[in-house]
Amino acid sequence: MSIRARYERDLNDVFDNLMVMCRHIETAIEMCMKALVERDYELAEQVFDEEKTIDKLERKIEGDCLRLLMMETPVASDFREVSAALKMITDLERIGDQARDIAEITLQFRNSEEVYIKELVHIPQMGAIVIQMIKDSVQAYINKDLELARYLDRADDKVDELFVIVMNDLTELIKKNPDIAEQAIKLMMINKYLERIGDHAVNIGEWVEYAITGEHGKSKRG
Repeated sequence: MSIRARYERDLNDVFDNLMVMCRHIETAIEMCMKALVERDYELAEQVFDEEKTIDKLERKIEGDCLRLLMMETPVASDFREVSAALKMITDLERIGDQARDIAEITLQFRNSEEVYIKELVHIPQMGAIVIQMIKDSVQAYINKDLELARYLDRADDKVDELFVIVMNDLTELIKKNPDIAEQAIKLMMINKYLERIGDHAVNIGEWVEYAITGEHGKSKRG
């Protein structure tokens, strides 16, 4: 097998593992959101196992990418493609961390008589949008879909709108019932984590653009 053929085979392995990592991240977010809404604390604890798997996949993909770069002197497009993957897995791993953080906060509600999440319908909406953004960001990379990569920024605008709505809703809840202030602050943190996940998905989209065009837009930092 030629060096080039081996390079392309190993790059396809990176693509496959990125898809696996993406699926685990989608699962982690879906689990933590369901656990929050349904107060399913056993499910929240399972998110930690998903996060560990995500970390292992990050390390594997990182090692594979570094080996690809050392295999031969890559042409510019090869270098961009592999470099983009290295940057993407950093954002993906941080998304996994934030899913774990949401699960950790959910577990803190274990002894609360009432959790006001059902009054905050926009939080699950944010969760659904960021899951789709993650799927789209990885698909854009695999398929070299520049239009989809650039669409992520517009999708994130909706996440930002919902973030403001949730903050306002929580502020109103505190005004009506100051006793729930501690719980509201925790829900604000979950709101912030979801907003950051959206920013990480946008970052991935910008690295996809770099892989395709050689140009990188201004990233949002989550």
